Amino acid sequence: MPTAREALLDAAASTLAVLPWPEVRMGRIAAAAGFSRQTLYNEFGGKDGLGRALIGRAADRYLAGVDEAVGTHAATGRGPVELALWTVRAARADVLVRALLTGFWDARLPRPGPPGPTGGTEPEGADGPPRHRPAPCQAPPAPAELLALARDRAVAVLRGAGPSRDDTGLESRCEIALRIGLSYAVAPAVTAPSPVGSDAVRLVHEALARDPGC
Repeated sequence: MPTAREALLDAAASTLAVLPWPEVRMGRIAAAAGFSRQTLYNEFGGKDGLGRALIGRAADRYLAGVDEAVGTHAATGRGPVELALWTVRAARADVLVRALLTGFWDARLPRPGPPGPTGGTEPEGADGPPRHRPAPCQAPPAPAELLALARDRAVAVLRGAGPSRDDTGLESRCEIALRIGLSYAVAPAVTAPSPVGSDAVRLVHEALARDPGC
């Protein structure tokens, strides 16, 4: 059973899928999750805190997906290919992942602003009742930082799955896969419809085959 925090984040994510962030109301999210507004404010401090938590969860889930996608196929040699495929699918399925990877935050999305002040209780304001102020969420990584984290995690998984190989070459292969995957997530190929990520998979295969020692 999800915790109150997870249930509230799930409700916020579902609401964001149908409404731009400026139109999202805290009362609607609390009701959808089956909790009081006070619980929502206690967990996140306010709408800005909720937005930061949503963004942080999207980053964490993307990186956890890297571990799973690469780890599942590490022994077959398809790790870098699966890294590209996961990146395409995650970015297309979640607008927050896409924004985290590209750095483009449009008006429909919460903004990854700096964490608020820590601890204490805030007085009643325009956006809700008096509430306990939770500890701030860690600022999300910038696009280059997130890509580096994804690459390093993929390399760590691949190194642990089989015989050691040149680390520089492995990092390059994962970097190539990530960059190709990101390019297809941002600008899909102008061709007949195909399974999500299939174009990226083909290009990763071709790129790594040209220089298998990269």
